[in-house]
Amino acid sequence: MTVEDIALPMTPGIGVKGAVHLLTVFGDARRIFEASEAELIERAQLRPSAARQIVQRKGFADAEREIAYCRRNDIVAVASTDPEYPPLLREIPDYPHVLYIKGNVEALSTRCISIVGTREATPYGQIMCNRLVEGLAERVPGLCIVSGLAFGIDVAAHRAALAAGTPTVGVLANALPGVVPAQHTAVARDLLARGGALVTELHSQSKQTGDFYLARNRIIAALSAGCIVVESPDSGGSLVTAHYADSYDRTVMAVPGRATDRTSSGCNHLIANRKAALVMTAEDVMRELMWDLGPDPALLRPKAPAPQLTKDEAGLLGCFRTNDPVSTETLARLSGLDPGELAVLLLGLEIAGAICQLPGNRYMKL
Repeated sequence: MTVEDIALPMTPGIGVKGAVHLLTVFGDARRIFEASEAELIERAQLRPSAARQIVQRKGFADAEREIAYCRRNDIVAVASTDPEYPPLLREIPDYPHVLYIKGNVEALSTRCISIVGTREATPYGQIMCNRLVEGLAERVPGLCIVSGLAFGIDVAAHRAALAAGTPTVGVLANALPGVVPAQHTAVARDLLARGGALVTELHSQSKQTGDFYLARNRIIAALSAGCIVVESPDSGGSLVTAHYADSYDRTVMAVPGRATDRTSSGCNHLIANRKAALVMTAEDVMRELMWDLGPDPALLRPKAPAPQLTKDEAGLLGCFRTNDPVSTETLARLSGLDPGELAVLLLGLEIAGAICQLPGNRYMKL
C-alpha cells in the first residue's frame, strides 16, 4: 500500500471503473502518477481534465489525511495490487482499488459464502439461517460467513456464525470505524473479537448520501464463492446482491418459502426462473458449490463448545420447549420470574448465543 494507492480513488474525476481502467493500462498506482499528461490522454484515453487532476496530484493531500486517520483508528488499507487483497474480489470488473478493513484481513481470503435476505425476517427465516450456518460450520473447514450487518437476515447470519464459532465479515456502506446501523455495534465488536472483520470501500472523507448500499452489495457478492438468499420479497437489496453474484459467475442459491408468504416471494421466483438453486440444508449448499470435503466432512471441524450458562440461565433456557418464538409474557409465566430478573437472564442467554431477540419482545432458542 502506498500513498498513491489511496490517492487514486480520491482523485476528482476518477471513479471505480476509471481506477480499474488505469490500473489495467499502467499496472499500479505509482506508475499512473508517474505518467505524463500526454501519456494519460493518449495511452489511457483519459479526458484532458481528468489527466490534469492526476498530474497535479489533486488527491494526495486527502490521501495523507486518510493515512493518518487509519493509523489513529486501527484501520488497515489494502490495495488491489497488494497480496492481502481478496483474490475473488479482484476478479470482478468493478472492484474497489482500496479496501478499508478492521479486524482479520485474512478472513476475506478464506472459504467465504454470502448470506443475505430481507430486513423483515420471519422466525422461519431465522431458523433456516441458523441451520444453514450451523451445518456449514460443522462441515466446512476455513469457512467465513459474509453479510451486510443490516437488520433481519444479515445480522441473523452474523449471529449464527458467532454462535457456531465461525469467522464472519461485515461489509459496510459507511466509513470505518463507525457501524450502521448503530444497534449492531455490539455484534460488530463480537465478530472482530472472534477472528472476523469489518470492511468498506469508503474512506473517512466520503460524503454520506445514502447511495452506497447497492454498491456495497457488489462487494458482498464478489467476496464469496456463492450467495444464499434466505428470505426476500419481490424487490430489495438482497435480490440486487443475487444479481451481482450471477453477473460475477458466482453460485446463486435461495431458500424456498410458502407460496403465500410475501417475504419468500423473491426467493421462490429466483428458483422458479432458474436464477437460483434451491437449498434447504448445508449439504445442498456444498453440492451446489462442489465443495468435496471427503466422506465424513463433519469430522473436519469440531462443533463449537456449548455456551457456559449459570444455573438460573439454564433454567430459563428450559422454558424454550420448541424452536418457535416465545414472548416475554409467556417466559415470565413459565419461569415465575419478575420482569427485572427475566430481563437480566435473557440478556445473559443472548450474549451466550443461546437465544436471539425477535421483534415484538419475542425470543427464539438457537
